[in-house]
Parts: sequence; structure tokens; C-alpha cells
Amino acid sequence: MKQKIITCGTWITFMLMISLSCTKKITQGASADAIQITSKASVNPVLKRVSANPLLRIRIYIPEDISEKNYQKISCTLNQSAVNDIDELQVYFTNTEPLFDTTNLIAKINPSQTNFTIPAAIKLHPGLHYIWLSAKLKDAANMNNKIELHCTGLTDADNKTASITEENAGYNKRIGIALRKAGDDAVNTYRIPGITVTDKGTLIAVYDVRYNNAKDLPENIDVGMNRSTDGGQTWQPMKVMMDMGTPQANNGIGDPSILFDPVTKKIWVAALWSKGNHSIAGSIGGLSPDSTGQFMLASSSNDGLTWTAPINITSQVKDPAWKIFFQGPGNGIAMQDGKIVFPAQYWDEKNIPHSTIIYSDDHGATWKRGAGAKSNTTESTVVETTPGTLMLNMRDNRGSFRSIAITKDMGQHWTEDATSYKALPDPVCMGSLLRVKANVKGVMKDVLFFSNPNTS
Repeated sequence: MKQKIITCGTWITFMLMISLSCTKKITQGASADAIQITSKASVNPVLKRVSANPLLRIRIYIPEDISEKNYQKISCTLNQSAVNDIDELQVYFTNTEPLFDTTNLIAKINPSQTNFTIPAAIKLHPGLHYIWLSAKLKDAANMNNKIELHCTGLTDADNKTASITEENAGYNKRIGIALRKAGDDAVNTYRIPGITVTDKGTLIAVYDVRYNNAKDLPENIDVGMNRSTDGGQTWQPMKVMMDMGTPQANNGIGDPSILFDPVTKKIWVAALWSKGNHSIAGSIGGLSPDSTGQFMLASSSNDGLTWTAPINITSQVKDPAWKIFFQGPGNGIAMQDGKIVFPAQYWDEKNIPHSTIIYSDDHGATWKRGAGAKSNTTESTVVETTPGTLMLNMRDNRGSFRSIAITKDMGQHWTEDATSYKALPDPVCMGSLLRVKANVKGVMKDVLFFSNPNTS
């Protein structure tokens, strides 16, 4: 009998073939386990009057050795109050696109219990795929409740369920309301919001009513307001409370800021009036409405039911050499000693902007201004950190960060804070700063809450 001789090179090749064959079998056997399914909660409130609010995203990775995977349903859980508050749950398949998009709706249900499945048939090929779950709330949804959705498993055509691993926290979301939406009352755009609360608990929200487009002054803009007496659950119809009359296109007023004076019980709103082209771009200095934008105030003495006609305080607060002087939008404050304060800004004779404040120590009868806190800063927000000490948090046109300054003499002198242009990333945008009493681990403390788009 002839013997077959295997040389060294042939043996190595033979063993390599065995190794590759075994590796292939092992890989095929592990394919089901190699599928990765995770979920990630989006960071946003869930708003009434919005048709689709993203809740979470499911990310599915299919290995390349699986030709196709068919999924049929998604297993989910909701908290009980959400079952009562949600009008509709939606499933959107965005395929390889990771960002939220409502183009491809593949399923929707009206949840009636806390544990449920959503029929959602999708065929997936190797690679990354994304599914978004979204909610539309009932008009009567309780804003004191929260929405908490978890997706626990994906079931395939063979009735095998793969578990979904959660990547982050944040599944428990607050409920809010889209108070004004584009197109409401035939208005193109609503922008520049401010809000305050009176001693009666009434919420007063103010904003730009931009009738024709989203552009800034000198477009056709009025200041609108809405009023709520039940903590924001429901709101009365919009009322235009600052309107400089005809011709509308040449008499815009906007960028409102609002405060409540707890001593007089009066609400104040500050806004910029542009007669003709006299907002930032068109103002040339002086005090006249025909050369510079005007610092206007309106007030209400009956909890926001009616408002005075706008009054002009430009001559009280503006240096005639400056190009323009007007408020910082959002909200002002009442100090512990009774002064009322609005953040403000001026553009000097060299066209350089500076953040500052205006204040009244006689409850709005007369007004005074501070000095500039920092050059090349504009929209700002103010709080009283300790009695008599004001902190100004400023939009900085240099970009990257917010700037922060402190004054102890009503803005006559400012000291830039150690956290300035360092602690708070900012994309050159409006921000908000509030001081409130808050329960911190069972102890009531003074807390500062800051809000802005958290990116440079």
C-alpha cells in the first residue's frame, strides 16, 4: 500500500483550512448573541400641543454575517400617569439616521396599560439601524405628572425576544406646554420669551409676536402675553400688550423683559421700540425716536388683566453719545430692599456693546442705569445673590462661554467673577438665570438655576 506523505507546507495549509472552518462555524453560532440592541433616552420635556415628542431611541447593530433580521414587535412599559396623559405613542424607523425624524411612521398605538407591546414589523440588513419612540399628549395632560417609557425587548419573526440594554438615565421626563407655535393666530413666528409669577400665583408669559417672518426688528413685531391662573395647566388667549400703532411695518417693538414688584403688586414689561429702521443696525445715537431705538415700559396693576400704554424712559437712561440702549430680554428682578431691576445693554459711540442694568428705587417712577459690566457682551440676565449684591450673567459675543460679573453698588462698578468665560459653555445665545428657594435633600436652600443651549 502506498503511503501518502504530507510535507510541512501542506500540513500548515491543511491546519489553516481546519482553523478557518472552525472559526466560521463558531462565528455563525454566535451571530444571534452578536446582535446589539440598546436604548438611549432623549433629553427634552414632553410638550402638550406638539404632535411628536421624542422619548427614546433604539439602536440595533446587525453583524455582517446575518443576511437579514425580521422584527415584529417592541415590548414596553409606561408609568401609570403617562398611560392617562398620552394620547398616542408613535414608532418612527429612521434606518441608518441616528437623529429624530418623523418621516417614516411604522406604528402607533393608544396605550391603555403600563405593560404592552407595539406591533412594528421591520426588516434589517447588516449594519446600524435606529428606531425612535415618540408621544403626543392629551390636551388635558397634567403638567405635574411625568412621562417614563422603557423599551425592554424586540421580538423577531421566530417569536424570540432579544432584550434591550439602556445606555443612560433620563427616561423620566417632565411635561410642558408649547404655549405659542408658529402659525397660531396667523402669526409666522413667536420668539424671545420671558415669564414671571405674581403674588397670587398668576403666571404671565411675554414674547415677540413676529407677524410676517422670523426676523428681528425693524420688522412688524408686537409684544404679546398669555396668562395662567392654575400654574400653567391652562392659559388664557394671547393678548397684544405693547403695540406702537400704524404703520405697523415701521413701528416694531420687541425683545421683552418682565418682572413683578411684590411691594406695589405691579407687573412691568420692558421692550425696544424701533420707529423705522432704528433697532441695533439703524440707530445712530441721540435720544429721538427718529435717530435711535427707544427704551419702553408698560405695566399692569391688576395681575395682568389690563396694561398701560407704553411709556418712554430713553431720556432717563441713555447717554446721547451711545448708538442705542435697551433691555436684556427675559426677566428682571425685585431686590430685597425694594429696588426693581432690569438687565440692559448699550452699544457705545464706537459700536461696541456692553451689558449693564437699569433700576428704580421708587417702584418705577424714575429709572437709573449702571456702567458697562464687560465690553462685547449683549443679552444678559440678573439675580441678587446676597442682599445688595447683583450677579449679571452675559451673552458674550466672543463666543464659547458666558461671562459673569458682580456689583455691590447697583452697577457703578463691576468685578468679573472667577467663573466668567470659563464655567458655562455658550453658542452666543440668550440664557436664563433664576434664584429660588428649593428643597435640597430635605433642606430649603437658595439655589441658582441656569439655562441655555449647553454647547460652544
